[in-house]
Amino acid sequence: MIAPIALTCGEPAGIGLEIALGAWQRLRGEVDFFLIADGNHLRAISGNVPVVEIADPAGAGAAMPDGLPFLNHDFPAPNHPGTPSAANAAAVVAVIDRAVDLVQRGSAGAVVTNPIHKKALHDGADFAFAGHTEYLAQLGGVRHAVMMLAAPGLRVVPVTVHMALADVPRRLTPDLLRDTIRITHTALLHDFGISSPRLAITGLNPHAGEGGAMGDEETGILMPVLQALRQQGMDLTGPLAADSMFHADARKTYDAAIAMYHDQALIPLKTLDFHNGTNVTLGLPFVRTSPDHGTALDIAGKGLANPSSLIAALRQAASLAQTRAGAT
Repeated sequence: MIAPIALTCGEPAGIGLEIALGAWQRLRGEVDFFLIADGNHLRAISGNVPVVEIADPAGAGAAMPDGLPFLNHDFPAPNHPGTPSAANAAAVVAVIDRAVDLVQRGSAGAVVTNPIHKKALHDGADFAFAGHTEYLAQLGGVRHAVMMLAAPGLRVVPVTVHMALADVPRRLTPDLLRDTIRITHTALLHDFGISSPRLAITGLNPHAGEGGAMGDEETGILMPVLQALRQQGMDLTGPLAADSMFHADARKTYDAAIAMYHDQALIPLKTLDFHNGTNVTLGLPFVRTSPDHGTALDIAGKGLANPSSLIAALRQAASLAQTRAGAT
């Protein structure tokens, strides 16, 4: 039995609080979790959904039948859905810190993060990270964490993530590719419980370079790395043309796809299952997932937010934490 999952509020002006309430309505009795948020922010938008303040994570399970359990975390400014406040930025970061501390101390079984608003964090807290993944890697004390997007029937991992497309060839190094494949392989073994992981690796260029006619990254970078890792016993296919890797028959041949850049990975996953995709951070000393969408400021406070991705992220976190616990 794992400890309850810690769910961060994310940007309070976004849809995080709304989808947390929706997730509780669907998951009570299935997954024990608690939200870390400002109680005043939460009560202002909870409507007819009950919320229960708890003193510590151990109380989450008992509170779940009665309402969404939450640990109060005071924010300095009131919340206005749709309009982030830089004054609340430091508290948003502090909530992430608190959730990670709880899971590192064993009081929480995993961390699930609601979306943050990077500009607000930069303006109000000098947040110098590209996103959650990079910040959590620092908190976890690891040099490199990997972003996986997962939905029923497909797992994808981009080697390069949040950068201009023009920068990708320069940033796509043998070391980065090698580390990403190794971290993904290890996570499939120990977190997903796959005994013999199969990885399919895309090329960078159309038709995977077509023997150098459309670029030489495949022959100069990808192939040597893949050959060396195959010699270490990994089941790797590629580099493959990305345009033919994601149809139904192709997806049956691998457990995860390694893509060279952000959209190459995310477009097929979001096309196949937009609402149930989850973000899983691989390579951390704790389990972390999140919904695969942003703050959705344009619909915040309007009752339009869909909690499906957060529900999937909470279920995924519980499953991964249980698998990891059983493997230790």
